[in-house]
Amino acid sequence: MNELYPLKFKPIFKDKIWGGDKIQSVMGLDFSPLANCGEAWMLSGVEGSPSIVTNGFLAGNELNELLEVYMHDLVGDDVYEKFGNEFPVLIKLIDANDWLSIQVHPDDELAARRKIGRGKTEMWYVLGADKNAQLISGFKQKLNKQTYLEHLQNNTLPEIMNYEKVSEGDVFFMPAGRVHALGPGVLLAEIQETSDTTYRIYDWDRTDDEGKSRELHIEEALDAIDFEVHKKYRTDYLREEDKSVRLAGCEHFTTNLISLEKYAIEKDYSTFDSFVSLLCTEGKAFIKYNDEQYDINAGELILVPASIENIFISPLQKTKLLEVFM
Repeated sequence: MNELYPLKFKPIFKDKIWGGDKIQSVMGLDFSPLANCGEAWMLSGVEGSPSIVTNGFLAGNELNELLEVYMHDLVGDDVYEKFGNEFPVLIKLIDANDWLSIQVHPDDELAARRKIGRGKTEMWYVLGADKNAQLISGFKQKLNKQTYLEHLQNNTLPEIMNYEKVSEGDVFFMPAGRVHALGPGVLLAEIQETSDTTYRIYDWDRTDDEGKSRELHIEEALDAIDFEVHKKYRTDYLREEDKSVRLAGCEHFTTNLISLEKYAIEKDYSTFDSFVSLLCTEGKAFIKYNDEQYDINAGELILVPASIENIFISPLQKTKLLEVFM
């Protein structure tokens, strides 16, 4: 069996009623023939939407096919033991040209009870935001199911949500159960558990070209919602150059930000029992492994298999990478 190497993938573009053009105009990804694009799935093992390798001798293979063949060499011993032939994270670019639905995701326990796969904890890293752009994260007042349903029935749910103004570089961690929504003018990277389960609870009275409203999931969402009010919804972190800075860490994934401008850095993954994905959000660089060089530009992702212990990352200009692993 041939040795694994840093893998690149073809983005999977998703047409959404709320999508815009920034995935192309800002991130440089051509999503034609779609008129607009809400999501680009950069790394996916979701059934029906698998990522396909574009470089090296494995070009043309699906991510899940590689997992079946390379197993722990691709993802790590513990990851493979827990997830088997299911790739555990889904990484996206999201462009909101309108409000997304106010929604919530189940946790792993509820998803298991309902036999719908895994839950969905996620995090957002804001790549760009229009002036006064905002998003919803949680409630601004403590509720119970009864008062929540009263607001829903009175069409006043938006009035009790917590709104956050956003700007480039902001981080929001969204544990399963937290009600949330992206607002217009926000471009971001999303890292999440591998799940496509979303419970829509409010869709801004929006209809499609045929006058139909999108399906809501009022009953399904009730047992998933965290009604508590939290002190802080935005994640603070140190903004440092030429090193990995932790943005989010949980049992489902860890995400670091690597900011490079002048100097190459060596990444020693010998103590990791995990794959590492590197999503370039700004600039361009090259990754060196085994005397081979792999270019990575804004809007591209490279998957470093668990069997690789050491790489060098050299910026060709000011570059930012999201480093994701288990």
